[in-house]
Amino acid sequence: MFSIQEVNNMSQVEFMRIIGPVFEHSPWVAENVINLRPFVHLEDMFGKMVVGVTEASYEKQLALLNAHPDLGTRIQLSKDSEKEQINAGLSELSEEEYIEFSLLNKKYVEKFGFPFIMAVKGQNKETIKACMKDRINFSYEEEIETALIQVYKIVKFRLDDLIST
Repeated sequence: MFSIQEVNNMSQVEFMRIIGPVFEHSPWVAENVINLRPFVHLEDMFGKMVVGVTEASYEKQLALLNAHPDLGTRIQLSKDSEKEQINAGLSELSEEEYIEFSLLNKKYVEKFGFPFIMAVKGQNKETIKACMKDRINFSYEEEIETALIQVYKIVKFRLDDLIST
């Protein structure tokens, strides 16, 4: 774990190596805030990251959403995504559950054009599946907003694991 002071004193290379991955395969978010240091505290850094995403182009936001893996997938995941999905029980799906998650993911992507994103920390496969079934009925605009909020939650969990408050 790092203190915010240690984060503020990191070289650009070290900052990108440690902080860059908190937004799934989207280091541009960390690159946007690296020169905004020093951060007063973790919430300051996190807030600046969120502002960077909200002010980014629609194309960049969509790319950020598309950088996330399907939940319950059996493809290679980032270390953070793998840990999060294991803790939510998504790595132990039965064949029937795996097929159901795959079909829900496919239906979701066909409707919205990006994968279903949910901060799964503290969740289980039943609550995740119920949320997928609910959110498939959202409008495109509602779901873009919801998906970005979920990305921010994921990032906050990851930052809380990296930086002491």
